[in-house]
Amino acid sequence: MPAEKTLRVCEKGHTYYKSSDCASCPTCDKENKPKSGFLSKLSSPARNALVHEGIDTLEELSKYTEKEILKLHGVGPASLPILRNSLAEAGLTFKD
Repeated sequence: MPAEKTLRVCEKGHTYYKSSDCASCPTCDKENKPKSGFLSKLSSPARNALVHEGIDTLEELSKYTEKEILKLHGVGPASLPILRNSLAEAGLTFKD
């Protein structure tokens, strides 16, 4: 049985419903989505997880293993091909 959704209000006053304990506001996520770069290709949860971890460049991303990235709340297996391709385009890879 799915968790019950609760009404929330973010710092900017947007109202939204969430069933998880994730505090990200969907409206703020859309407003903050980058127009370009590897972060713009990811879902909001994955993008927020990386940014929260201080990973906002491909150089920073290349300091992590795929396993470490997958452990971040919000990053799932669907994000890995996008991240791998972005790293490859910049001549980088995940840490071994």
